[in-house]
Amino acid sequence: MAEAAYRIFGAELSPYSVKVRSYFRYKQIPHEWVVRDASTQGEFQKYAKLPLIPLVVTPEDEGLQDSTPILEKMEARYPEPAIQPEDPVLAFISALLEEYADEWGNKHMFHYRWTYEPDQIATAHSIAAMQAPGLDEAQTKAVADMVRERMAGRLYFVGSSPETAPLIEGSMKEAAALLEAHLNGRAYVFGSRPSFADFGLFAQFYEMSLDPTAGAYLKENHPGLLSWSDRMLEPDPKAGKEGGFEAWESLKETLIPFLTREVGARFLPWSTANATALESGAERFEVEIEGGVFSQQPQKYHARSLKALKERYAACPDRGRLDPILNETGCLTYLT
Repeated sequence: MAEAAYRIFGAELSPYSVKVRSYFRYKQIPHEWVVRDASTQGEFQKYAKLPLIPLVVTPEDEGLQDSTPILEKMEARYPEPAIQPEDPVLAFISALLEEYADEWGNKHMFHYRWTYEPDQIATAHSIAAMQAPGLDEAQTKAVADMVRERMAGRLYFVGSSPETAPLIEGSMKEAAALLEAHLNGRAYVFGSRPSFADFGLFAQFYEMSLDPTAGAYLKENHPGLLSWSDRMLEPDPKAGKEGGFEAWESLKETLIPFLTREVGARFLPWSTANATALESGAERFEVEIEGGVFSQQPQKYHARSLKALKERYAACPDRGRLDPILNETGCLTYLT
């Protein structure tokens, strides 16, 4: 008897949706990709507690949301091939990079997509065509104009503004360069098989590759990064089945710069400042990070994810090896 299939409600333009879909493909878990649009909205609402994609509906008729908990729950059900190294130090660093991608890397993607006019127009039209298929050209444009106005008006959610734009774009370009340098000669971030980190990081870069402005920059400057991103769309389930994860000694030369510049100097100080602002009831916060002063309204979800990251750090059974790495990269102070 064939194994019952999961259903993934998502969209090609949603990084968290393609992240989950890529995971299901890698694990060869039977699933159906369901585009969330007007025709599937009723079924989506039946299972979704939040109006957010992706939504995974299990064979047991349970609705799962939030990409990271989805991957963690599915990993417990389908442990092989594992997407976390057995080494607890590498496993934590992988989770840290996945968290960086979801919370900070998404700023790169959202900023480029909804700041520049060509990107706004292209993306809004794609969303309109997906959500309301069958409309004529004039009707599609009217829907796209509404989508564009609504989404461009949400840039403040990720802290994107004329003042922070140079910082966000500088971070994206440095992240792309550092990650490409690390991937040189490697199929995936931790070796010859994909990890938790790969699924988070690739999803943001894949989405940027679809957009005019960021996509043109990446194609011109980082073809190796885009080759990895394309590979992550359907990772080979046989990749690195025997071993596959490198030791820290062979990873550190090119991974430490990324952890230092992007995670320790940008993501974690921002995330900590966001959590502090929420605790104090501040309506806005500013924090000095690599590249300048970043300011935005505090967001509750980011604070919850930082708390979960700290709990993961506290549970690491090999802090004697982990702490020196985190200290060297400027991350430790934000996790203790």
